[in-house]
Amino acid sequence: MNHLIEELRAAIWSVWNRRWLALAVAWGVCLLGWLVVALIPNSYESETRIFVQLDDVLAEQIGIGSGARARDIDRIRQTLVSAVNLEKVVRTTRLGDTVTTAGEMEAAIGGLSDDVKVVSQGENIFEITTTMGRSDLSDSDNAELAQIVTQRMIDIFREENLGGSRGEMADSIEFLNQQLIQREAELASAEERRLSFEAANPELVGGAQAISQKLSATRAELRSVEADLAASQSAMAAIEGQLASTPRFIVTPGSGGPQANLAQAEANLTSLRARGLTDEHPDMVAAKRTVASLREQAQASNGAGGTPNPAYTSLQSIRVQRLASVQSLQSRVSALRAEIASITADQAREPGAAAEAQRISRDYEVLRRQYDELLQDREQLRLRGQVESERSAVQFEVIDPPSTPLSPAAPNRPILLFAVLVLGLGAGGGAAFAISKLGSTFSTASQLERSFGLPVIGTVSHTLSEAGRAIRTRRLKYFAAGIAGLGALFFVLLGVEFVQRGLVA
Repeated sequence: MNHLIEELRAAIWSVWNRRWLALAVAWGVCLLGWLVVALIPNSYESETRIFVQLDDVLAEQIGIGSGARARDIDRIRQTLVSAVNLEKVVRTTRLGDTVTTAGEMEAAIGGLSDDVKVVSQGENIFEITTTMGRSDLSDSDNAELAQIVTQRMIDIFREENLGGSRGEMADSIEFLNQQLIQREAELASAEERRLSFEAANPELVGGAQAISQKLSATRAELRSVEADLAASQSAMAAIEGQLASTPRFIVTPGSGGPQANLAQAEANLTSLRARGLTDEHPDMVAAKRTVASLREQAQASNGAGGTPNPAYTSLQSIRVQRLASVQSLQSRVSALRAEIASITADQAREPGAAAEAQRISRDYEVLRRQYDELLQDREQLRLRGQVESERSAVQFEVIDPPSTPLSPAAPNRPILLFAVLVLGLGAGGGAAFAISKLGSTFSTASQLERSFGLPVIGTVSHTLSEAGRAIRTRRLKYFAAGIAGLGALFFVLLGVEFVQRGLVA
C-alpha cells in the first residue's frame, strides 16, 4: 500500500514539475475538440403519434377481421417510407429546391430514409419521428423542416390508408371483372365442346371413369337380378313338386263315374281281406279282376267323373304367376348381359374417345370452379369496399400533432464540451507524465534506491531565495490563470450554446 501511495506521489510530482507542458497540451486539445464540436450541426427531431382503429363488427361479419386489417396497416407502415412516398415528401418540401437530376433525387431520398423512422407502439398506435440536421440550413430552418416533413408523412399515411385503399379496391374489382369475362368465354367454349362430344358419343359421356362406374353398376344389377331369378326358379320347382303330388279331382263314394266305381271296388276288396279271405279265394280273385278292369277304365277316362280339387286349382294359379316372374327375370338378365357386352365393347373399342371424354369433363369442371370462385371473390371485394367507404372500418386519428422542436435532439453539446475539457486535462497530465518517464531523474529517494540497489543516505531540499520565491509565486499565478481561463472558456461556450437554443425557441 505504501508503495502505491509513493508511486502516486511520484506521478503527481512528475506532472506538477512539467505543469506548463500539461497546460499547453490541455489548451491545445480543448481548443481543437471544442472547434470540432462547434462544427457538428444541430439535429432537430419532430415526433408525432397516430391512432388507427382496427375493430368493426360488420367488418368481422364479412371477413375483414382484425388480423387482416392489422396486416393492411403493417403493410402501410412498411411502405410509408418507400422510395415513392419519400419522393413525394422531397418534391413538396424545401428538400427538393436544389434537386434537378435523378442522381440528386436518389441521394435526397436516401438521406431522408435515414432521417424518418416509423415505429409501432402496440397494436393501434404508430410513432413517426423525423430528424433534420442539414448543415446548409440554420437551426430554426432545420427545426421547421423537421415539423413539415413529419406533417407530410401524416398526410401520406392518411392517403394510403383511405384514398389509396379505395383506389386499390376499385382496381381489384376491375381486374376481377376482366378475369370473369375471360373465364366466361372459356367456360362457354368448354361447354360447347362437351355438348358436341356428348351428342357424337352418348355412350362415352363422362369419360372412362363414368364408363367404368356404369359398367360396375350394371354388373351389380345383373348379380341382383340373377339372385332374384335363382330364387324364383327354386320357388317354381317347389310349386311344380306340390302340383305333381296334388290330385286334380277329389273322388267320393256315390259320386258316379269310373273313379267312383273304382273306389267302390277297392272298398269291397278291402272288406273281403278284412274278412280273412285269401288271395286264392274265388271272391278275392273276382274282386281283384273287377278292380283291375275299373282302374283301366279310370285311367282311360283321364280322371273324369270326380269333384275338381280347389288346392290343385290354387297351385296351378301360383305356378302361372311364378312362371311369368321367371320369364321376366330371364329377359332382364339377357338384357343386362347384352348391355354389359356393349359397354365392354365400347370401352375396349374406343379408349382414346373415353380419355377425351374424361379430359373434356375435367376441363369444364375446372373452368366452372374457377369462375364460381372469381365471382364470389368479386362480390366479397365489392361488399368490403362498401363497408370501408360507408362505415369507415379504419378510424384514423392524430394523437400528438407534430410540433416544431425547441431544442436540438443531437448532438448533446454541453456533454460534449465537458467531455472535451476532461479529455484535454487528461491529455495534458498524460503528456507530462510520459515525458517524465523518458527522462533520467527520480522523483523520490525510494525510486533511486530501488533503481541502483544502494542505500540512499539522504536528500538535499530545494531552497529558494526571496527573488526565487517571488518568481515561483508569479508563475503559480500565471498557471492558475491558465487553468481558470480554460474553465472560463468552457463556461462561455456553454453560455453560447444555451443562448443559441433560446434563439431557436
